[in-house]
Amino acid sequence: MIDDASDLEQLYKGVAQYYTGTLRRFGPTPLGVDWSCAPTQALRFRKLLIVCDFHEPFSLNDIGCGYGALLKYLADYHPDHVIDYLGVDLSQAMVSRARKLWPGQSHKFEQGPAASRTADYSIASGIFNVMLDQPVDMWERFVATTLSQLHESSRRGFAVNFVTAPRSGQDIRRGLYGTTPERWIDFCRSEFSRDVTLIDGYGMSEFTLLIRSPD
Repeated sequence: MIDDASDLEQLYKGVAQYYTGTLRRFGPTPLGVDWSCAPTQALRFRKLLIVCDFHEPFSLNDIGCGYGALLKYLADYHPDHVIDYLGVDLSQAMVSRARKLWPGQSHKFEQGPAASRTADYSIASGIFNVMLDQPVDMWERFVATTLSQLHESSRRGFAVNFVTAPRSGQDIRRGLYGTTPERWIDFCRSEFSRDVTLIDGYGMSEFTLLIRSPD
């Protein structure tokens, strides 16, 4: 019998190979990280970053950072804010491309499934969507493990998004994971004892969860 750690390692390899392939096909663009366009990618960033307090400097872990698209969003919309940024991605090709696009010492990138440091906040955009051919129970084990890692490495809070499960009679694209907000709101509240805020109704078939430390 293969243990959970070995199962997860195989899952990580499969996800890394998938996104290495999208990067090679489409380059450092929204399509290269499996988003349809820049405006919807930016909208997701805006919703996720609600978890952050921009009234003071903070550190941020960007899990599933891809080629570093969040840095462009921050430069465009928060150009004067001081953010200690770390991008983390399963694909070494993504990390290498991000380092080329964003050289310098003000931000760092590393390869892996989780951040090597604790930050004030963490965000993860779209990392739970592309399930590929994984069984649902295995994918949900990955989601739960990743949420636990985000909890452990985020002092003040973290934010994630999910594809909304289709209504009865509707189809979801093959290889995507869809779920209900309640499934993971209940998990975060029971496992982490944190405040959870649901954001939905922003024009896409998805939702965002903000998980904050109680004041």
